[in-house]
Amino acid sequence: MIETTRLPKSAPSGVQRITDMLRLLEGTLPVQRRIVRTGDSVYQAGQAFGCLYVVNSGFFKMVNLSDEGREQVVGLHFKGDWLGLDGIAAGHYGCDAIAMDTGEVWTIRYDALLKAALDTPELLTALHEAMSRELVRDHDSLLSLCTLPADARVAGFLRYWADALAQRGLRNDQITLHMTRAEIGNYLGMTLESVSRGLSRLARCDVIYFIEKGRRDICIPKVEALTSFIQNLMAPMEAAAVH
Repeated sequence: MIETTRLPKSAPSGVQRITDMLRLLEGTLPVQRRIVRTGDSVYQAGQAFGCLYVVNSGFFKMVNLSDEGREQVVGLHFKGDWLGLDGIAAGHYGCDAIAMDTGEVWTIRYDALLKAALDTPELLTALHEAMSRELVRDHDSLLSLCTLPADARVAGFLRYWADALAQRGLRNDQITLHMTRAEIGNYLGMTLESVSRGLSRLARCDVIYFIEKGRRDICIPKVEALTSFIQNLMAPMEAAAVH
């Protein structure tokens, strides 16, 4: 008898994963739908934790307030992402969740989620996967801030945004940034001027181009060109480190 090798199941695409997860939540839990518009808060830092939120559409930013009163953008979220995970440990939310355009969030009571998970373990799996993706994003963001030069950070940010759209079945060759350049700089740990210089350099290198001057609509003919741009910037630094 010939033993056959069982091939591992391929992971579902980002679109399928998100669709399956939203269908699971909607079919097993009481979900409260809420339409939000630009500038609306889903929850605020210090507010008592009781619910988790899932993005069904739109774009959201997580904002912390420093001791000096300065706002710091610490996270970005897209369709299928969970909001409010930071509230589980401390019993209150650690930052503000703010809509960057018109969208919809689903409100899910945390106690209802845990209760339903007893009968539907897939719910707990979905929650753990969301936590894991959040950890990976935080790690990648920290690595970028610590290792990449300014222009590479800007390119990495655009690649992250484009990849997030592609994973949700949306076109990523033309994107609209729902953030000002000052907000992008705040998120990347850079000045507004440095972000502008980085975008200009990417445009000069034909990696991106602007549809209209001063607007937030950016064309990216080849997303992989952003990766090559980053690698070209990093090559001299890596060579210097070897010597």
